[in-house]
Amino acid sequence: MSNGGWRGLVGLIKPTRGSGSLEELIRMLPEGIGIIPLFNNIKHGKIEEFRAALSAYEDKIAELAEDQVDLIHAAGTPPFMLLGYKGEQELIDKWENKFGIPIFTSGTNQIAALRALKINKFVGAGYDFEDTSIVARYFTDAGFNVLAIERIPVPWEEVGKLSSGEVYALIKKAFLKYPGAEGIYFQGGKLRILDIIEALEQDLQVPVIHPGVAQCWEIQKRLHVRQPKSGYGRLLAEMP
Repeated sequence: MSNGGWRGLVGLIKPTRGSGSLEELIRMLPEGIGIIPLFNNIKHGKIEEFRAALSAYEDKIAELAEDQVDLIHAAGTPPFMLLGYKGEQELIDKWENKFGIPIFTSGTNQIAALRALKINKFVGAGYDFEDTSIVARYFTDAGFNVLAIERIPVPWEEVGKLSSGEVYALIKKAFLKYPGAEGIYFQGGKLRILDIIEALEQDLQVPVIHPGVAQCWEIQKRLHVRQPKSGYGRLLAEMP
C-alpha cells in the first residue's frame, strides 16, 4: 500500500476520460484514502458503446486486483443499468467471487445513498441517450417510486458544458411539479454542479443525491472511515 493510501486504497474505473469528476472526488475524499484510476473510452453515449464497455470493465478489475486494492468502484450508470437491477447484481456477485475484492457500481452506490437519506419518491435529471427509460426502470425494480427523470437537454458529449445555474433551473422546475417528492437525483458525473447541491437542499427542503458526493460517502463507509465534510449537501455533512 502506498503512503497515500494508509486509510485504504480504491481502484476506480471511469467510463470516460477528462470529465472533471475524478478531480472533484479526490478533493472531497479525506486524507489517507488512495485512488488508482483507470479509464474506459466511451465517447458518444451510444447503447452499443455501453454494452461493449462491460468486457473492458472486467479487464480493468483484473488489473486493479493485481494491485491489491481494498475496494473497486466500477463507475458509470448506463453500462450497468442496461443489465437491469438484478442483472447488475449478478454481475457484481460474479466479479466479487472471481477477484475476491468488494465492488460497487454507480447504480448500487446511488441506491445506497437514496436509502441512507430515506428517499423513496424522487425527481431526477439524467442524460439524454437512446433509451433513458432504463434509468427509471432500474430504480423502480430496486423498489423506488420514480416520479420523473428529466432529460438534460444537450447531447451526451456536451453535458459538462452546461452551467450549474442552468441545471439548477431545470431540476427546480421539474421538482415543483411533484409536491410529494422526497428528494432529487442526478444521474451522472459529467455534470459540474457541486456548487448548487446545498442551494437546492436549502431552497427545496429535500436531500440531493449527487453522483460524486455519493461515491465519496460510500468509499468512506466501505473503508470504515467517517470524516464529515460541509459544503456538499447532507450526505457528506451528516454521513448517515
